[in-house]
Amino acid sequence: MNKPTQNLEVWMRGPIAGLIPLLQPIAHAILQAREEVNLMMIDFPDALIWERPSGVASVAFHLQHLSGVLDRIFTYANNQILNEDQLEQLALESDSTQYLTVKGLLTRFNNQVNKALTQLKNTEEKTLLEFRGVGRKQIPSNQLGLLFHAAEHTQRHVGQLLVTIRILKNS
Repeated sequence: MNKPTQNLEVWMRGPIAGLIPLLQPIAHAILQAREEVNLMMIDFPDALIWERPSGVASVAFHLQHLSGVLDRIFTYANNQILNEDQLEQLALESDSTQYLTVKGLLTRFNNQVNKALTQLKNTEEKTLLEFRGVGRKQIPSNQLGLLFHAAEHTQRHVGQLLVTIRILKNS
C-alpha cells in the first residue's frame, strides 16, 4: 500500500526539482529541518524562548543559530567572507536581552532555508570540490564539505531544540 507523500520524510518524497543529484541529500536535510522546526514551534509561547532549563541553550538561541549557520556556512560555500551584519547577528545569538518572537524567528529561519535552496539550485557540480576558506583563519574546506556541514549542523540543532522544547512544555 502506498503512503501519501506528505506523510513521508522529505528524502523519501523524491528529488528536489532543479538540484543536481549530489546536493539532494543536503536539500532534503534542510527541508526536513524546516518542517520539523515549524511543527514543534506551533503554540510555543514567546515568554519561554529565552528560558534555559538545566542550563541548556534556549529556544531563541537555537532558532537564531539555525538561521545563522545556514547564512554563514552558505556564505563561505559561495566563496565569500562574512559581512558586518552577519558578524553582528552571530554576536546576538545568545543575547537574552533581545525582544524576539517565535513568529519572527520562524520567519527568519524559513527565509534562510529558501535562500539556501536557491543557492543550492545555482551551484554547479564542477565547483563542488573547489577550495573554500572558512573564517578569518581561512580554514581549508571545499564547497561540498561546507554545504554538507551546514545541513548536518542544522539537523544537530533541530534535535537539541526539540529536547529543550519538550522540557519547557512539560515544566
